[in-house]
Amino acid sequence: MITREEYDVFTSSTRNKRLEWFKDARFGMFIHYGPYSVSGMGEWAMYTQNMDVKDYEKLAMQFKPAENCTDLWCQTAKNAGAKYVVMTTRHHDGFSLWNSKTNPYNLYNYTGRDLVKEFVESCRKYGLKIGLYSSLMDWHHPDGWKCATDEEARKRFTKYIEDLNVELLSNYGKIDILWYDMSYPLKTSTLWDSVNRNYKLRQIQPDLLINNRSKMPEDFFTPEESNDPKPDDPGGYFEACMTFNKISWGYINEEQAKKFNYTSQQIVRMLTICAKKGGNFLLNIGPRPDGTLPDDDKREIERVGEWLKKNGSAIYGDSVRNPDVQACGNCVTIGSSTKDGKSAYLYNLIWPNNGEIVIGGYINQPSKITCISDGREIKFRKENHRFVMYDLPTKPIDDVLGITVFKLEFDEPIKCCPASHYPHMREGIPFQE
Repeated sequence: MITREEYDVFTSSTRNKRLEWFKDARFGMFIHYGPYSVSGMGEWAMYTQNMDVKDYEKLAMQFKPAENCTDLWCQTAKNAGAKYVVMTTRHHDGFSLWNSKTNPYNLYNYTGRDLVKEFVESCRKYGLKIGLYSSLMDWHHPDGWKCATDEEARKRFTKYIEDLNVELLSNYGKIDILWYDMSYPLKTSTLWDSVNRNYKLRQIQPDLLINNRSKMPEDFFTPEESNDPKPDDPGGYFEACMTFNKISWGYINEEQAKKFNYTSQQIVRMLTICAKKGGNFLLNIGPRPDGTLPDDDKREIERVGEWLKKNGSAIYGDSVRNPDVQACGNCVTIGSSTKDGKSAYLYNLIWPNNGEIVIGGYINQPSKITCISDGREIKFRKENHRFVMYDLPTKPIDDVLGITVFKLEFDEPIKCCPASHYPHMREGIPFQE
Protein backbone atom coordinates (compact mmCIF):
# COMPACT_ATOMS: atom_id res chain seq x y z
CA MET A 1 0.00 0.00 0.00
CA ILE A 2 1.18 3.51 -0.78
CA THR A 3 -0.37 6.88 0.02
CA ARG A 4 -1.39 9.34 -2.69
CA GLU A 5 1.25 11.78 -1.47
CA GLU A 6 3.99 9.14 -1.65
CA TYR A 7 2.83 8.10 -5.10
CA ASP A 8 2.85 11.69 -6.37
CA VAL A 9 6.43 12.15 -5.16
CA PHE A 10 7.41 8.85 -6.78
CA THR A 11 5.93 9.70 -10.20
CA SER A 12 6.96 13.37 -10.31
CA SER A 13 10.62 12.51 -9.75
CA THR A 14 10.83 10.76 -13.15
CA ARG A 15 8.01 12.41 -15.12
CA ASN A 16 10.08 14.85 -17.17
CA LYS A 17 12.47 12.12 -18.25
CA ARG A 18 9.66 9.73 -19.12
CA LEU A 19 7.86 12.41 -21.14
CA GLU A 20 10.86 13.36 -23.29
CA TRP A 21 10.14 11.07 -26.24
CA PHE A 22 6.39 11.78 -26.02
CA LYS A 23 6.85 15.54 -26.25
CA ASP A 24 9.15 15.10 -29.23
CA ALA A 25 6.76 12.69 -30.98
CA ARG A 26 3.79 15.09 -31.29
CA PHE A 27 1.74 12.76 -33.51
CA GLY A 28 0.22 9.35 -32.80
CA MET A 29 -2.39 7.05 -34.32
CA PHE A 30 -5.29 5.57 -32.33
CA ILE A 31 -6.85 2.23 -33.30
CA HIS A 32 -10.34 1.27 -32.08
CA TYR A 33 -10.96 -2.35 -33.00
CA GLY A 34 -13.09 -5.12 -31.51
CA PRO A 35 -16.31 -7.13 -32.01
CA TYR A 36 -18.22 -3.84 -32.31
CA SER A 37 -16.45 -3.38 -35.66
CA VAL A 38 -18.59 -6.22 -37.00
CA SER A 39 -21.79 -4.29 -36.25
CA GLY A 40 -20.62 -1.22 -38.16
CA MET A 41 -22.46 0.89 -35.59
CA GLY A 42 -19.56 2.18 -33.53
CA GLU A 43 -17.78 1.06 -30.40
CA TRP A 44 -20.75 1.76 -28.10
CA ALA A 45 -23.14 -0.49 -30.05
CA MET A 46 -23.69 -2.87 -27.12
CA TYR A 47 -24.79 0.04 -24.93
CA THR A 48 -26.64 2.23 -27.42
CA GLN A 49 -28.65 -0.72 -28.76
CA ASN A 50 -29.17 -2.17 -25.25
CA MET A 51 -27.89 -5.53 -26.44
CA ASP A 52 -28.07 -8.57 -24.22
CA VAL A 53 -24.66 -10.04 -23.39
CA LYS A 54 -25.50 -13.27 -25.22
CA ASP A 55 -26.56 -11.38 -28.34
CA TYR A 56 -23.39 -9.31 -28.31
CA GLU A 57 -21.30 -12.47 -27.97
CA LYS A 58 -22.58 -13.42 -31.44
CA LEU A 59 -20.59 -10.47 -32.80
CA ALA A 60 -17.51 -11.82 -31.03
CA MET A 61 -18.01 -15.16 -32.81
CA GLN A 62 -18.02 -13.31 -36.16
CA PHE A 63 -14.94 -11.24 -35.27
CA LYS A 64 -12.04 -12.66 -37.29
CA PRO A 65 -9.13 -10.22 -37.85
CA ALA A 66 -7.20 -10.73 -41.08
CA GLU A 67 -3.65 -12.01 -40.90
CA ASN A 68 -1.08 -9.22 -40.61
CA CYS A 69 -3.71 -6.52 -40.02
CA THR A 70 -1.53 -5.01 -37.27
CA ASP A 71 1.30 -4.73 -39.79
CA LEU A 72 -1.02 -2.73 -42.03
CA TRP A 73 -1.93 -0.37 -39.18
CA CYS A 74 1.68 0.22 -38.19
CA GLN A 75 2.92 0.60 -41.75
CA THR A 76 0.17 3.18 -42.33
CA ALA A 77 1.07 4.99 -39.10
CA LYS A 78 4.72 5.05 -40.15
CA ASN A 79 3.82 6.37 -43.60
CA ALA A 80 1.62 9.01 -41.96
CA GLY A 81 4.51 10.33 -39.89
CA ALA A 82 3.06 9.13 -36.57
CA LYS A 83 5.62 8.21 -33.93
CA TYR A 84 3.44 5.96 -31.77
CA VAL A 85 0.24 3.92 -31.97
CA VAL A 86 -2.35 3.23 -29.26
CA MET A 87 -4.61 0.17 -29.72
CA THR A 88 -7.77 -0.76 -27.82
CA THR A 89 -6.83 -3.99 -26.06
CA ARG A 90 -10.25 -4.22 -24.39
CA HIS A 91 -13.01 -1.69 -24.87
CA HIS A 92 -16.08 -1.23 -22.66
CA ASP A 93 -17.64 -4.35 -24.18
CA GLY A 94 -15.17 -6.41 -22.12
CA PHE A 95 -13.69 -8.45 -24.99
CA SER A 96 -9.91 -8.83 -24.53
CA LEU A 97 -7.80 -8.98 -27.68
CA TRP A 98 -5.06 -11.05 -26.04
CA ASN A 99 -4.58 -14.47 -24.50
CA SER A 100 -5.88 -13.49 -21.09
CA LYS A 101 -5.90 -15.87 -18.14
CA THR A 102 -7.92 -13.32 -16.16
CA ASN A 103 -10.68 -12.79 -18.71
CA PRO A 104 -11.84 -15.91 -20.61
CA TYR A 105 -13.92 -13.66 -22.88
CA ASN A 106 -11.02 -13.04 -25.24
CA LEU A 107 -9.93 -13.32 -28.85
CA TYR A 108 -7.47 -16.16 -28.20
CA ASN A 109 -10.21 -18.40 -26.87
CA TYR A 110 -12.35 -17.64 -29.95
CA THR A 111 -9.71 -17.76 -32.70
CA GLY A 112 -6.34 -18.73 -31.24
CA ARG A 113 -5.00 -15.22 -32.01
CA ASP A 114 -3.26 -12.85 -29.58
CA LEU A 115 -3.73 -9.52 -31.33
CA VAL A 116 -1.90 -7.57 -28.63
CA LYS A 117 1.19 -9.71 -29.24
CA GLU A 118 0.87 -9.15 -32.99
CA PHE A 119 0.37 -5.41 -32.49
CA VAL A 120 3.41 -5.05 -30.23
CA GLU A 121 5.56 -6.94 -32.72
CA SER A 122 4.31 -4.74 -35.58
CA CYS A 123 5.06 -1.56 -33.64
CA ARG A 124 8.61 -2.72 -33.05
CA LYS A 125 8.99 -3.75 -36.70
CA TYR A 126 8.15 -0.21 -37.83
CA GLY A 127 9.98 1.62 -35.04
CA LEU A 128 6.86 2.95 -33.32
CA LYS A 129 6.30 3.51 -29.62
CA ILE A 130 3.62 1.24 -28.14
CA GLY A 131 0.41 2.36 -26.44
CA LEU A 132 -2.13 -0.01 -24.93
CA TYR A 133 -5.67 1.28 -24.35
CA SER A 134 -7.42 -0.30 -21.36
CA SER A 135 -11.00 0.48 -20.40
CA LEU A 136 -11.87 0.53 -16.71
CA MET A 137 -15.50 -0.18 -17.58
CA ASP A 138 -16.66 -3.69 -18.53
CA TRP A 139 -20.23 -4.30 -19.68
CA HIS A 140 -19.65 -8.05 -19.94
CA HIS A 141 -18.37 -8.64 -16.40
CA PRO A 142 -21.12 -9.32 -13.78
CA ASP A 143 -19.53 -6.84 -11.35
CA GLY A 144 -19.09 -4.12 -13.99
CA TRP A 145 -22.20 -2.28 -12.84
CA LYS A 146 -22.71 -3.91 -9.45
CA CYS A 147 -19.39 -2.48 -8.21
CA ALA A 148 -21.02 0.93 -7.77
CA THR A 149 -23.40 -0.29 -5.05
CA ASP A 150 -21.87 -3.49 -3.66
CA GLU A 151 -18.56 -3.24 -1.76
CA GLU A 152 -17.63 -6.89 -2.28
CA ALA A 153 -18.35 -6.55 -5.99
CA ARG A 154 -16.16 -3.42 -6.07
CA LYS A 155 -13.24 -5.32 -4.50
CA ARG A 156 -13.64 -8.18 -6.97
CA PHE A 157 -13.92 -5.86 -9.92
CA THR A 158 -10.94 -3.61 -9.09
CA LYS A 159 -8.84 -6.77 -8.57
CA TYR A 160 -10.02 -8.00 -11.98
CA ILE A 161 -9.00 -4.68 -13.59
CA GLU A 162 -5.62 -4.81 -11.87
CA ASP A 163 -4.99 -8.38 -13.00
CA LEU A 164 -5.87 -7.53 -16.60
CA ASN A 165 -3.42 -4.66 -16.69
CA VAL A 166 -0.69 -6.67 -14.97
CA GLU A 167 -1.04 -9.19 -17.81
CA LEU A 168 -0.78 -6.46 -20.45
CA LEU A 169 2.32 -4.94 -18.93
CA SER A 170 4.07 -8.21 -18.05
CA ASN A 171 3.80 -10.34 -21.17
CA TYR A 172 4.95 -8.23 -24.12
CA GLY A 173 8.21 -6.55 -23.18
CA LYS A 174 8.56 -2.78 -22.92
CA ILE A 175 5.29 -0.85 -23.23
CA ASP A 176 5.39 2.94 -23.52
CA ILE A 177 1.83 4.11 -22.77
CA LEU A 178 -1.07 2.80 -20.69
CA TRP A 179 -4.11 4.64 -22.02
CA TYR A 180 -6.99 4.27 -19.54
CA ASP A 181 -10.56 5.10 -20.46
CA MET A 182 -14.04 5.36 -18.91
CA SER A 183 -13.69 5.45 -15.14
CA TYR A 184 -17.38 4.67 -14.62
CA PRO A 185 -19.39 3.78 -12.59
CA LEU A 186 -16.92 4.40 -9.73
CA LYS A 187 -16.39 8.09 -9.11
CA THR A 188 -13.02 8.49 -7.35
CA SER A 189 -9.48 7.22 -7.65
CA THR A 190 -9.85 5.78 -4.15
CA LEU A 191 -12.80 3.62 -5.19
CA TRP A 192 -10.85 2.49 -8.25
CA ASP A 193 -7.76 1.88 -6.08
CA SER A 194 -5.84 3.71 -8.79
CA VAL A 195 -2.88 4.70 -6.62
CA ASN A 196 -2.02 1.13 -5.63
CA ARG A 197 -2.79 -0.34 -9.05
CA ASN A 198 -0.78 2.26 -10.96
CA TYR A 199 2.12 2.01 -8.51
CA LYS A 200 2.20 -1.76 -9.05
CA LEU A 201 2.09 -1.32 -12.83
CA ARG A 202 4.93 1.20 -12.73
CA GLN A 203 7.07 -1.37 -10.93
CA ILE A 204 6.61 -3.61 -13.97
CA GLN A 205 7.20 -0.82 -16.50
CA PRO A 206 9.35 1.95 -14.94
CA ASP A 207 9.30 4.16 -18.06
CA LEU A 208 5.54 3.89 -18.53
CA LEU A 209 3.39 6.93 -19.31
CA ILE A 210 -0.18 6.87 -17.96
CA ASN A 211 -2.98 9.23 -18.93
CA ASN A 212 -5.44 10.97 -16.62
CA ARG A 213 -8.46 8.70 -17.02
CA SER A 214 -8.15 6.64 -13.86
CA LYS A 215 -9.39 9.64 -11.86
CA MET A 216 -5.81 10.89 -11.34
CA PRO A 217 -3.75 13.52 -13.20
CA GLU A 218 -0.78 11.18 -13.88
CA ASP A 219 1.52 12.08 -16.84
CA PHE A 220 -0.76 13.69 -19.44
CA PHE A 221 -4.39 14.60 -19.87
CA THR A 222 -6.54 13.77 -22.88
CA PRO A 223 -9.05 16.31 -24.19
CA GLU A 224 -11.43 14.45 -26.50
CA GLU A 225 -12.57 15.87 -29.84
CA SER A 226 -10.87 19.16 -28.93
CA ASN A 227 -7.45 20.67 -29.50
CA ASP A 228 -8.24 23.53 -27.14
CA PRO A 229 -7.44 21.94 -23.77
CA LYS A 230 -8.61 23.45 -20.52
CA PRO A 231 -6.70 21.32 -18.01
CA ASP A 232 -7.48 21.06 -14.33
CA ASP A 233 -3.72 21.23 -13.86
CA PRO A 234 -2.42 24.13 -15.95
CA GLY A 235 1.07 22.65 -15.80
CA GLY A 236 0.04 19.28 -17.23
CA TYR A 237 1.00 17.97 -20.65
CA PHE A 238 -1.85 17.22 -23.07
CA GLU A 239 -2.71 14.89 -25.93
CA ALA A 240 -5.78 15.78 -28.01
CA CYS A 241 -7.54 12.62 -29.23
CA MET A 242 -9.83 12.86 -32.25
CA THR A 243 -12.09 10.58 -34.27
CA PHE A 244 -11.70 10.67 -38.04
CA ASN A 245 -15.22 12.02 -38.55
CA LYS A 246 -16.62 13.32 -35.23
CA ILE A 247 -19.14 10.46 -35.33
CA SER A 248 -17.53 7.26 -34.12
CA TRP A 249 -14.25 5.74 -32.90
CA GLY A 250 -15.11 2.23 -34.09
CA TYR A 251 -15.89 1.24 -37.67
CA ILE A 252 -19.01 2.63 -39.34
CA ASN A 253 -20.16 2.37 -42.95
CA GLU A 254 -17.25 3.99 -44.77
CA GLU A 255 -19.20 5.04 -47.87
CA GLN A 256 -21.66 6.99 -45.75
CA ALA A 257 -19.00 8.26 -43.36
CA LYS A 258 -16.58 9.62 -45.95
CA LYS A 259 -18.56 12.83 -46.47
CA PHE A 260 -17.87 13.60 -42.80
CA ASN A 261 -14.21 12.53 -42.80
CA TYR A 262 -11.33 14.90 -42.21
CA THR A 263 -9.18 15.78 -45.20
CA SER A 264 -5.40 15.68 -44.99
CA GLN A 265 -5.38 19.50 -44.86
CA GLN A 266 -7.73 19.49 -41.88
CA ILE A 267 -5.61 16.86 -40.13
CA VAL A 268 -2.45 18.92 -40.63
CA ARG A 269 -4.20 22.02 -39.35
CA MET A 270 -5.26 20.19 -36.16
CA LEU A 271 -1.75 18.80 -35.79
CA THR A 272 -0.18 22.25 -36.11
CA ILE A 273 -2.63 23.70 -33.57
CA CYS A 274 -1.67 21.00 -31.05
CA ALA A 275 2.04 21.61 -31.70
CA LYS A 276 1.54 25.35 -31.33
CA LYS A 277 -0.14 24.83 -27.98
CA GLY A 278 2.62 22.50 -26.84
CA GLY A 279 0.77 19.17 -26.98
CA ASN A 280 0.32 15.95 -28.94
CA PHE A 281 -2.29 14.92 -31.49
CA LEU A 282 -3.74 11.37 -31.45
CA LEU A 283 -5.82 10.66 -34.57
CA ASN A 284 -8.13 7.65 -34.57
CA ILE A 285 -8.90 5.17 -37.33
CA GLY A 286 -11.53 2.44 -36.92
CA PRO A 287 -10.55 -0.62 -39.01
CA ARG A 288 -13.10 -2.63 -40.93
CA PRO A 289 -14.39 -5.87 -39.36
CA ASP A 290 -11.51 -7.81 -40.96
CA GLY A 291 -8.91 -5.34 -39.68
CA THR A 292 -8.16 -3.64 -42.98
CA LEU A 293 -8.38 0.16 -43.11
CA PRO A 294 -11.02 2.22 -44.94
CA ASP A 295 -9.46 3.43 -48.19
CA ASP A 296 -10.30 7.11 -47.68
CA ASP A 297 -8.89 7.15 -44.14
CA LYS A 298 -5.68 5.47 -45.26
CA ARG A 299 -5.22 7.80 -48.25
CA GLU A 300 -5.74 11.02 -46.29
CA ILE A 301 -3.53 10.08 -43.36
CA GLU A 302 -0.70 8.95 -45.66
CA ARG A 303 -0.89 12.30 -47.48
CA VAL A 304 -0.22 13.88 -44.09
CA GLY A 305 2.93 11.78 -43.99
CA GLU A 306 4.04 13.14 -47.37
CA TRP A 307 3.67 16.67 -45.99
CA LEU A 308 5.53 15.80 -42.79
CA LYS A 309 8.50 14.41 -44.73
CA LYS A 310 9.12 17.96 -45.95
CA ASN A 311 7.76 19.98 -43.04
CA GLY A 312 8.21 17.76 -40.00
CA SER A 313 10.76 20.07 -38.36
CA ALA A 314 7.85 22.47 -37.72
CA ILE A 315 5.96 19.75 -35.83
CA TYR A 316 8.27 17.28 -34.13
CA GLY A 317 10.28 18.18 -31.06
CA ASP A 318 9.54 19.76 -27.71
CA SER A 319 8.83 23.46 -28.10
CA VAL A 320 7.75 26.42 -26.03
CA ARG A 321 4.31 27.90 -26.52
CA ASN A 322 4.07 30.98 -28.67
CA PRO A 323 1.15 33.45 -28.62
CA ASP A 324 -1.14 33.48 -31.64
CA VAL A 325 -0.24 36.12 -34.20
CA GLN A 326 -2.34 36.28 -37.34
CA ALA A 327 -1.96 38.09 -40.61
CA CYS A 328 -3.76 38.25 -43.97
CA GLY A 329 -7.06 37.56 -42.23
CA ASN A 330 -6.85 33.94 -41.11
CA CYS A 331 -4.46 32.89 -43.84
CA VAL A 332 -1.41 32.68 -41.63
CA THR A 333 -0.94 31.28 -38.15
CA ILE A 334 2.23 31.26 -36.13
CA GLY A 335 3.22 27.84 -34.91
CA SER A 336 5.30 26.80 -31.95
CA SER A 337 8.64 28.48 -31.45
CA THR A 338 11.82 26.53 -30.90
CA LYS A 339 13.20 25.80 -27.46
CA ASP A 340 15.72 28.64 -27.49
CA GLY A 341 12.92 31.09 -28.25
CA LYS A 342 14.82 32.55 -31.21
CA SER A 343 12.84 31.06 -34.07
CA ALA A 344 9.26 30.19 -34.93
CA TYR A 345 7.32 28.42 -37.64
CA LEU A 346 4.66 30.10 -39.71
CA TYR A 347 2.02 27.99 -41.50
CA ASN A 348 0.48 29.57 -44.58
CA LEU A 349 -2.97 28.21 -45.41
CA ILE A 350 -4.20 30.55 -48.16
CA TRP A 351 -1.61 31.76 -50.64
CA PRO A 352 -1.57 35.51 -51.45
CA ASN A 353 -2.35 36.70 -54.97
CA ASN A 354 -0.02 39.72 -54.86
CA GLY A 355 3.23 37.94 -54.08
CA GLU A 356 3.42 39.32 -50.52
CA ILE A 357 2.66 38.06 -47.01
CA VAL A 358 2.47 40.70 -44.28
CA ILE A 359 3.11 39.71 -40.68
CA GLY A 360 2.32 41.93 -37.71
CA GLY A 361 2.64 41.45 -34.00
CA TYR A 362 6.38 41.30 -33.38
CA ILE A 363 8.32 43.79 -31.34
CA ASN A 364 11.63 42.55 -32.73
CA GLN A 365 12.22 41.51 -36.32
CA PRO A 366 13.54 38.30 -37.90
CA SER A 367 17.02 38.22 -39.36
CA LYS A 368 16.25 35.38 -41.78
CA ILE A 369 13.21 33.62 -43.24
CA THR A 370 13.33 30.29 -45.07
CA CYS A 371 10.79 27.90 -46.56
CA ILE A 372 11.44 24.61 -44.78
CA SER A 373 10.12 22.30 -47.51
CA ASP A 374 12.87 23.24 -49.96
CA GLY A 375 15.23 25.46 -47.95
CA ARG A 376 14.86 28.55 -50.13
CA GLU A 377 15.52 31.89 -48.45
CA ILE A 378 12.64 34.36 -48.57
CA LYS A 379 13.07 38.05 -49.22
CA PHE A 380 11.50 40.36 -46.66
CA ARG A 381 11.52 43.99 -45.58
CA LYS A 382 10.88 45.55 -42.20
CA GLU A 383 8.06 48.00 -41.61
CA ASN A 384 8.00 49.13 -37.98
CA HIS A 385 6.31 46.35 -35.94
CA ARG A 386 5.60 44.22 -38.96
CA PHE A 387 7.50 42.71 -41.85
CA VAL A 388 6.62 41.87 -45.43
CA MET A 389 7.71 38.77 -47.33
CA TYR A 390 7.83 39.64 -51.03
CA ASP A 391 8.72 38.29 -54.49
CA LEU A 392 6.81 35.11 -53.61
CA PRO A 393 5.82 32.70 -56.43
CA THR A 394 2.30 32.77 -57.81
CA LYS A 395 1.43 29.34 -56.32
CA PRO A 396 2.05 27.83 -52.88
CA ILE A 397 5.61 26.59 -52.51
CA ASP A 398 4.33 23.43 -50.82
CA ASP A 399 3.35 20.98 -53.57
CA VAL A 400 1.75 18.34 -51.31
CA LEU A 401 -1.14 19.97 -49.45
CA GLY A 402 -0.63 23.64 -50.25
CA ILE A 403 0.29 24.39 -46.63
CA THR A 404 3.64 26.15 -46.85
CA VAL A 405 5.75 26.49 -43.72
CA PHE A 406 8.28 29.28 -43.15
CA LYS A 407 10.92 29.37 -40.46
CA LEU A 408 11.49 32.77 -38.87
CA GLU A 409 14.90 33.19 -37.25
CA PHE A 410 15.71 35.98 -34.80
CA ASP A 411 18.97 37.18 -33.26
CA GLU A 412 17.38 37.28 -29.81
CA PRO A 413 14.36 35.67 -28.16
CA ILE A 414 11.12 36.52 -29.90
CA LYS A 415 8.96 39.26 -28.44
CA CYS A 416 5.32 39.28 -29.47
CA CYS A 417 2.79 41.91 -28.60
CA PRO A 418 -0.81 41.00 -27.75
CA ALA A 419 -3.47 41.85 -30.30
CA SER A 420 -4.95 44.43 -27.92
CA HIS A 421 -1.81 46.53 -28.44
CA TYR A 422 -1.86 46.51 -32.24
CA PRO A 423 -3.33 50.04 -32.56
CA HIS A 424 -0.47 51.38 -30.39
CA MET A 425 2.13 50.17 -32.85
CA ARG A 426 1.22 52.85 -35.38
CA GLU A 427 3.83 55.44 -36.18
CA GLY A 428 4.06 58.13 -33.54
CA ILE A 429 2.43 56.09 -30.78
CA PRO A 430 4.95 54.43 -28.47
CA PHE A 431 4.47 50.76 -27.72
CA GLN A 432 4.08 49.91 -24.04
CA GLU A 433 5.60 46.53 -23.17
